Amino acid sequence: MNRTGNGPLAQQNQGDSASAGDGMERGLSNRHVQFIAIGGTIGTGLFLGSGKSIALTGPSIILVYIGVGVIMYLLMRAIGELMYRSPVQHTFIAFISRYLGQGWGSFAGWSYWIVLILIGMSELTAVGTYFVTFFGTFGIDLSAWRGLIELCFLTAMVCINLIAVRVFGETEFWFSMIKITLILAMIATAVVMVITGFHYPAVHMPGQDGISPAGHAGLDNITNGLSLAPNGWMAFFMSFQMVFFAYEMIEFVGVTVSETQNPRKVLPKAINQIILRVLIFYVGALVAIMLIVPWRSFLPNADGSFTSPFVMVFRYAGVDWAAALVFFVVITAASSSLNSLLYSAGRNLFQLAAAGRSPVMRSLHTISRRGKVPARAIILSGVLILLSPVLHMLPGFENTFVLFTSCSSAVIIFIYILTLLAHRRYRTSPDFMPDGFIMPAYRVTGSVAIAFFVLIYLSLFLAPDTRYPAILGLVWLLVFGGICLWKHKGEPLSVD
Repeated sequence: MNRTGNGPLAQQNQGDSASAGDGMERGLSNRHVQFIAIGGTIGTGLFLGSGKSIALTGPSIILVYIGVGVIMYLLMRAIGELMYRSPVQHTFIAFISRYLGQGWGSFAGWSYWIVLILIGMSELTAVGTYFVTFFGTFGIDLSAWRGLIELCFLTAMVCINLIAVRVFGETEFWFSMIKITLILAMIATAVVMVITGFHYPAVHMPGQDGISPAGHAGLDNITNGLSLAPNGWMAFFMSFQMVFFAYEMIEFVGVTVSETQNPRKVLPKAINQIILRVLIFYVGALVAIMLIVPWRSFLPNADGSFTSPFVMVFRYAGVDWAAALVFFVVITAASSSLNSLLYSAGRNLFQLAAAGRSPVMRSLHTISRRGKVPARAIILSGVLILLSPVLHMLPGFENTFVLFTSCSSAVIIFIYILTLLAHRRYRTSPDFMPDGFIMPAYRVTGSVAIAFFVLIYLSLFLAPDTRYPAILGLVWLLVFGGICLWKHKGEPLSVD
């Protein structure tokens, strides 16, 4: 392995060279980045959790998805402007260090990496669960093999990340293709059913208590009893929190910039199309679902779970193997998330290691000779994620793990706010590139985005299941943030 030691904002003007400033290969093409961006906006929540979203606030959930999508687009425009200025960066956290100081940069960097590990553990657990469920639809019980399944999946994802960045990009391309195909197929199915005035009988849905009633496809399924807040204004307000977490990790596309061919050409396209992707894949899917299934029909099971709306649509359309189809796609969605989390965690740890003072940390700031990837950082991140199936065997661990994972989702809000504050500082710094990928009306749009994230965090205190994670998140900010600020007290902002 070759040691690299470039500073976080070194070689800023070499953004379009054949390799990143630290020797990593620019192996991601425009096709890869575009589909990585699409895949980043489509998670398992759309396929499995959209029924709960619809039940919470009815058709107005469409407005919520659009509104939150606009805010996340503003966040991405801020990240995009920073990454356009310095495309050699492997993570946007480097800009927090430069413009807000090493203390906040250290807090954000380590917090973000820990968040990635915790979410990676959750995704690995999800892969195992969905894999068992998928084969369960064929009457095959693999629950006893779940641990081995998770090990094999994680090993495969680590190998994909280690071979070369273009292999990672190609894998994400096909993962995204599978997700996109199912969504477009569902939308097309809904259109045909509405045009033909399709009527369906009462059927039993996999994963649903009781029998789903008979009905028909039509616009009246949406318009009947239409209300902005059918379950009250508090439920409507809380729906923003749920949708926000569905968009979590949308910033991943910004992490790929440093290994992208022609980053200053590819980045603006990928970010500017976020709104279009939200309209097609989220809003289009939700409208299609509610055209087939009356929105008041989404009711929780006895255990509080909801049947996948995708399963319901295809089952009403006469596809008996709808559950197997959807869970196959959900497996690919979870695998895609795990693959991307490994990629991002490896790059973030690699960049954190650049500022490390111990030999152990500095040893992580290396790239492989053959694949030209941060192999050691990827492997260490993978090993920590692999602890998930082991730790789940411990008595009482499940509830604690869910609590800390929820806490990590709260902490990421701090990182988003710090990123926007760093962007504001950048706009008034000598580094500002007036002919770059400019965020429009940044003082207003940035302030709106920050205010939104603050409101989302405050909303966490209103629900019993998110109150403790919100408190733990604040404790983490005060304690770990305080330690980082004290440790780096007096250090200059620039770390070049």
